[in-house]
Order: sequence, then C-alpha cells, then structure tokens
Amino acid sequence: MDYSRYQTLSITRRGAGGAVLDIQMRAKNGKLPTAAHEGHRELADIWRDVDADDSVRCAVLRGEGQGFSGGGDLSLVEDMARDFEVRSRVWKEARDLVYNVINCDKPIVSAMHGPAVGAGLVAGLLADIPIAAKTARIVDGHTRLGVAAGDHAAIVWPLLCGMAKAKYYLMLCEPVTGEEAERIGLVSLAVDDDRLLPKAYEIADRLAAGSQSAIRWTKYSLNNWLRQAGPSFDTSLALEFMGFAGPDVREGVASLRERRAPKY
Repeated sequence: MDYSRYQTLSITRRGAGGAVLDIQMRAKNGKLPTAAHEGHRELADIWRDVDADDSVRCAVLRGEGQGFSGGGDLSLVEDMARDFEVRSRVWKEARDLVYNVINCDKPIVSAMHGPAVGAGLVAGLLADIPIAAKTARIVDGHTRLGVAAGDHAAIVWPLLCGMAKAKYYLMLCEPVTGEEAERIGLVSLAVDDDRLLPKAYEIADRLAAGSQSAIRWTKYSLNNWLRQAGPSFDTSLALEFMGFAGPDVREGVASLRERRAPKY
C-alpha cells in the first residue's frame, strides 16, 4: 500500500515486520492538528487503506504538536455554512469516517494528549483501544459552535459512559480530562503523559502479535453494537449538517474567531 499520497498524515511503520502502522495527524504551524478540506477527507479515507493493507496488523493514531486534534478548521466550517456542495461533500466524509473506523478489520489504538476535539476525536474515541494522557482535554464542541452533536457522539458516548454523562458533556460542551474519561468509561486507559506513546505502542505490539482472526472477529462482533446504533448516528449527523445551514453557526464561528462567549 502506498501511503505517500497523504498530505496531512505522517504514516510510518514500526514493530516486527512493520506490522504496526503509526498514523500521526500533522499539526498546523506546529500547534494542533486541524481538519481542513484535505485533512477531513484523508482522515476518512485512511481507514479503507488500512483495512485493505494485508501487511498491517494494527494501527496507532496520534496527534502532533500540542495536542491530539484541534477540531475543524474554521475556514472549512464557513465554507460548509455558505456552500451546499461543500456541505454535502463533508457530510459524506463525516459519515464515511465513522463507518470506516467501525468497519476497518484491523484493531486501532489511539493515543490522545492535550486537546482532543473534532474529527480527530471521532477516530480517537471510536478506536478499539482509546488511551488518553491524564491531562488530556476531551471536548465535543458541536453545541458551542451552534450545531447538534453529530459525528461519533450519538453512536458511542451513551454506550461508553451512559446517557446521563453523555447528555451532560455533549449538551454543555464540558471538557473531560483523560483521568475523568477513564473513570466514566469513555476511554480504555489514562496514563501519565510520558507513558502515553510507550503504552499505546505496547498494546499495539501485543495486538499485532496475537491471533489475527480471533482479534479481528472479536472487533467485528463487538462493533455490531455500534452498527445497531446506525439510525441514531445518521439522524444526529443529518441534524448537525442542517445546523451548518442555520444562523447559529455564524455566531459560533464569529465567537471563536473573536475568542469570546457566543450570544445565541
């Protein structure tokens, strides 16, 4: 598999025989990875390639710079708000991102540090083994932006941490530390910051060394819980993207650019 076409992801191999694919979301200006037009598409596409690559036994997803992911690029959000064609394209990518992660037969480990927001967080929390630094800040920022919490939220948060916690964090956009995320079941493990990557690689190596049929079929059967929630996910995504055509998202973007609280 030729991964050289990816411009917003740094992809290398590690482990015995290069069986672990290390996928790093590139940071913008050395700060945080953000999903602009190309990055959003690539984050959806990569999981199809991982699924089709027979040389890969496990993938690790991580961020570059100061955090795991910084959310959607505001220019992309503005383009979606004013252009139906862009909005339609990104809707398909957002749908594909969720289903491609779920349907990728290789196990995925995520290593989240610093802020974890937006499209990166979708893959981070849908990963089979999500690991967070204790100081990580997980935020689903949709309602702060003025759109419904779509993407991965409706499909996985209630299953992981329960409906009461899901509503609290998703409706209020409250940040969740890595330590708290482990306590409520949102992530598999929370570790000290300096142990994040070593732990992620250790688990990836164990998965790569295990019975591939047993591990992949276990993932497939467990992910049927997520597939059953498909109608809820499709509804949430539709409502999110309907919001991108509404007035609130304009105030949401303006407030973020001006670094102030929104006035809805």
